[in-house]
Amino acid sequence: MDALANLADGFATALTPVNLLFAVVGVLLGTMIGVLPGIGPAMAIALLLPVTYSLEATQAFIMFAGIYYGGMYGGSTTSILLNTPGESASVVTAIEGNQMAKRGRAAQALATAAIGSFIAGTIGTMLVVLLAPSIVGLAVQMGAPDYFAVMVLAFVAVTSVLGASRVRGFCSLLLGLVIGLVGIDQTTGQQRLTFGVPQLADGIDVVVVAVGLFALGEALWVAAHLRHTSAQVIPTGAARMGRADWRRSWGPWLRGTAIGFPFGAVPAGGAEIPTFLSYVLEKRLSKHPEEFGHGAIEGVAGPEATNNASAAGGLVPLLTLGLPVTATAAVLLAAFQQYGIQPGPLLLENEPELVWGLLASLLIGNAILLVLNLPLAPVWAKLLRIPRPYLYAGILFFASIGGYAANGSTVDLVLLLVFGVLGFVMRRYGLPVLPAIIGVILGPRAELQLRRALQISDGELSGLANTWFSISVYAVVALVVLLPVLLRVLQRRQRGAGPGDGTTSEAPERVLHSSSEGRL
Repeated sequence: MDALANLADGFATALTPVNLLFAVVGVLLGTMIGVLPGIGPAMAIALLLPVTYSLEATQAFIMFAGIYYGGMYGGSTTSILLNTPGESASVVTAIEGNQMAKRGRAAQALATAAIGSFIAGTIGTMLVVLLAPSIVGLAVQMGAPDYFAVMVLAFVAVTSVLGASRVRGFCSLLLGLVIGLVGIDQTTGQQRLTFGVPQLADGIDVVVVAVGLFALGEALWVAAHLRHTSAQVIPTGAARMGRADWRRSWGPWLRGTAIGFPFGAVPAGGAEIPTFLSYVLEKRLSKHPEEFGHGAIEGVAGPEATNNASAAGGLVPLLTLGLPVTATAAVLLAAFQQYGIQPGPLLLENEPELVWGLLASLLIGNAILLVLNLPLAPVWAKLLRIPRPYLYAGILFFASIGGYAANGSTVDLVLLLVFGVLGFVMRRYGLPVLPAIIGVILGPRAELQLRRALQISDGELSGLANTWFSISVYAVVALVVLLPVLLRVLQRRQRGAGPGDGTTSEAPERVLHSSSEGRL
């Protein structure tokens, strides 16, 4: 009941006229930017981080909450109308959503995506409200070995889930860890990797890294592959659903929510795997399996609900442990650090107005999103006609302004260009961007917890696994590492034994691999 009382206080904060205006602006900006091809909520928040420097923290995060959910809905719009996912979590939506659009059912596809997002987002946010205080109680009892174990789990999981190659994921993580080392060593006071540049002594601003890798890297990648032919956008009317569509969608919405939230809440989550699981489950349970691959509405309703529930669940480790498990959560963590706020067990105690106002604004923004996007679907579709050269020229402009505004230093502009080129190279060779961002943010914190654990144990490695919690986490790490290997061995044995039904399990891997090539 205390959580519900605190949520009521959060509504009192979020429903003030000014904060409500920022929620509406965030939803509109998030949807508008998320609709544009290749731009997801992570890039939208990264681009708008410098714009919020003059805002209060509560106002800024209320606007980020609207961008968060609005950007995800915009990604489903591009998946359905253009067959171009705005982010990897929207890949599965494109499988059936674009087929529905080609059959003249774009309005129904957009409607089930919007309503499913609303239902899953609302349930997921309420679960965050109810679970966060309990998890904080557990987190307060955690020591340095426990925190380091959880960070190792985050490193291993984020490199294992994204993309088809773990080697590329670990290479990306290593790049992020190296970037995170730049600056002064807190223990010895020695400069590391500064190359004699005084401006690097305080480290590299996470905002510069995020904007460079996400926005600048994506813009350079698209410019290198730009074609003068414009994409064909499927026309759509106001999003609406018939009785049969409602009857076939409500089950996938609820099942998708149940699948997505646990994956997001665990510091090994992300929305890619649960959306594929939701798609496979709906195909197995559907009374119309022959429609899958040709525009089955269950194939849109389930994955979209899963995506939004996973996004809501991702707030649990972010707010209670300070661990980002998605690209958007990583950028939000950078935003917290921008305001001098450290997410973790003490966040609910130190910043209650901010946290509960943020959670309340997620519920408010989710409702605003539904009210606005059902009638405005044709407007968002027209945004897809913006020529790519104009679009990415604007991104380069705002990214440069944002990089300079971070610290008012021309060195940051040079670093922005360097990270933009690095982001382009990473996309060229299929390196996922998220592990690099996670490495930059969590790397210094993991180093700090590692040193504390070793100091407590007098340098004994056994001090890294001297609690039941840390041992349990390392067991999960071993499972994450070994399970895919065991599954591949079993698949090879099945193939050797004879033809089997391996289509379902292989298709998601191929789709995820294709989506991660050149895109987060």
